[in-house]
Amino acid sequence: MDPARLTATLLGIVALCAVAAAVLGAARIPQWWTPTTAVIRAAVQLAVISLILSGVITNAGWVALALLVMLGVAIATSSRRIGWSARHLAVVAVAIVSGASATLLVVFLSGALAPTPRYLLAIGGIVIGNTMAITTLTARRFLQAVDEQWDQVEGWLALGAGPVDATRDLARSAVHSALVPSIDQTRTTGLVTLPGAFVGAVFGGLSPLEAGRFQVVVLAGILAAGALTAVLTVRLLGAVTQRPVSP
Repeated sequence: MDPARLTATLLGIVALCAVAAAVLGAARIPQWWTPTTAVIRAAVQLAVISLILSGVITNAGWVALALLVMLGVAIATSSRRIGWSARHLAVVAVAIVSGASATLLVVFLSGALAPTPRYLLAIGGIVIGNTMAITTLTARRFLQAVDEQWDQVEGWLALGAGPVDATRDLARSAVHSALVPSIDQTRTTGLVTLPGAFVGAVFGGLSPLEAGRFQVVVLAGILAAGALTAVLTVRLLGAVTQRPVSP
């Protein structure tokens, strides 16, 4: 990379981080420094992964290993966000692996994308990242709702309802809320935002039409994986017999 461009990039990133930190600090928001540390961590991780991927992107075995690492990090991150426990770890693992795996199988078996290591890594990483976020949102919303409305849940249990039935409405609401950001992003694609996958594909040399086709597959994959993951999450967490600790 050109040294002048690298310097300009670093200055821009520092300025943006300073704006975020200044605004949050002035408003006395807790942990006002976290956006800056997140950007620093992202920069380091992207630098490392860029070096690694340059040598493995065409090798199916290494790509599979990279996706397994992504899955592990996603599961650990989501589990920590909803409150670490063996049960939560198992729920998150089953939900994320099932949602991502089923979606990737449909994408490649249908022929929507060619089953090449490059495409597997590209869409696999995007789907895993989004299932992680949706799992976290679903689980946190569900556990918080059960905690806040425990009297209602306890009342249903006292009347003889099963644990899953007692929390069914709360589970449905949690799934709906967790999917709203992904649905809104899909609805406004091309009007409000140009997604990263589309822009990257264009910059990578694909025609806008081919890049658009790839992006639609990605968006459909995100929603399919998100729906599967969110429903699995509340189904596995739904059998509540005692008041949970709100995340």
